[in-house]
Amino acid sequence: MTQNPIIPGYYPDPSICRVGADYYLANSSFEYSPGVPIFHSRDLISWTQIGNVLDRPEHLHVRPGITGASGGIYAPTLRHHEGRFWMITTNIHEVGRGHILVHASDPAGPWSEPVYVTGLIGIDPDIAWDDDGACLVTWSDVVRGGISQAEIDPLTGVVLSEPREIWGGTGGAHVEGPHLIRRGDWWYLLVAEGGTGPGHMVTIARSARPDGPFRPAPNNPILTHRSTSAAVQSTGHSDLVELADGSWALVFLATRTRGTFPRWHTNGRETFLGGVDWVDDWPVIDEDRFDVPVPATSFVETFEGDSLHPRWIAPGVAASSFAHPTSTGLRLDRGRRPDASTAVRLLSVRARDDVWAARLQATGDVALSVRIDDLHQLLLERTGTEMRARIVIGPVDRVVAGAEVRPEAVLEIRASEFEAERGARRGPDLLRAGFSIDGEFVELASMDGRYLSTEVAGGFTGRVIGIEALAEDVVVRRFEYRAGDVRE
Repeated sequence: MTQNPIIPGYYPDPSICRVGADYYLANSSFEYSPGVPIFHSRDLISWTQIGNVLDRPEHLHVRPGITGASGGIYAPTLRHHEGRFWMITTNIHEVGRGHILVHASDPAGPWSEPVYVTGLIGIDPDIAWDDDGACLVTWSDVVRGGISQAEIDPLTGVVLSEPREIWGGTGGAHVEGPHLIRRGDWWYLLVAEGGTGPGHMVTIARSARPDGPFRPAPNNPILTHRSTSAAVQSTGHSDLVELADGSWALVFLATRTRGTFPRWHTNGRETFLGGVDWVDDWPVIDEDRFDVPVPATSFVETFEGDSLHPRWIAPGVAASSFAHPTSTGLRLDRGRRPDASTAVRLLSVRARDDVWAARLQATGDVALSVRIDDLHQLLLERTGTEMRARIVIGPVDRVVAGAEVRPEAVLEIRASEFEAERGARRGPDLLRAGFSIDGEFVELASMDGRYLSTEVAGGFTGRVIGIEALAEDVVVRRFEYRAGDVRE
């Protein structure tokens, strides 16, 4: 299969729908706000983020700190029905309140006020309509342990039928991520099993009715990379879409692992694409169907305009609540204390490549960081004329290097290929923190990238690159994210 994702970086749990010649895709967002990024494409290969579904702070309650890490918004489902887009998801911190359901005429927004589907305790809800127009929610039921279903009123969230278990999967752990899809005379129930790790897989069952009984495919799992040496691993949590020409495709999450045994992934679970053939009315996945080039991910941000680009997010708090674009740059409200490591107001963007560099030009006391969570991060902090590199790994929090710098020094962090002698143990990459003066990079410190990997930190997200004000009167003039190797 291609080793290139269609949406690189921490964009997991894809859900897709088509309207005419246009494709729309949504991902989970966990503790980051705004929530549920949404993308548009005309060819399934090139995708542009057009917004975030949960982009109003009052609609998304996420928690800061390490207790909020990998909480928040779990897998969404995005659908189009009778002229409206619908998105349903679960905030794991408010699971008792019910699944969140919103709708919009334009997927770029605005989206409606949310309604809550209460009483259907679980995660990964799907929404579909049967032949009579009844709206069905199908979800991973943490009470019963399988996949359950109930009829609802989508405009109010009121549950109209008793929940019923409709399938228990094929025996893999953690049966989740259901999607109910109609093709011809059959209703297909697509699920993920095996856990979102090395044992991840896609399985499917079908029935003549949307409520079952469901019979599993004879070739299950229809997609998995478990027990293989493939560079792309953890394939699973997928969604099907019919193309305009009548053919079909599958989007799914996977990870790109690097380094020596046991290998690590750093940028989270990413979105990939495969083709689908139908044999005896069962899907057969063709992982080589699409030629996916390396997506263009580099950008320069000068923060001109009235609002933030939708790529910008923050853990545990709405990014728009503290980051204010102005005619002279981006003004940041004060975040954490310089001696603290817990992010308070961290403006972040996802790392999307194996090798990259991030550069920050700002006035005032400011920090540039790369992190998985508050306990796994590399920070570059400038206070006054002092620049220091700081590493946080679990309970260890150390300033490892420092230097006096001129005010025009540019803060810079690089993710570089890990160079080591043949046969030596290698992490996924090498993270280097320093500053640039007159175009010359001065390295203060480096660290093995495995300590900022999911395999070490745990959780469901990936690396983000963050900016935080350490004092008042911080203005960001320029931020650059550059993909690829940066030569001295």
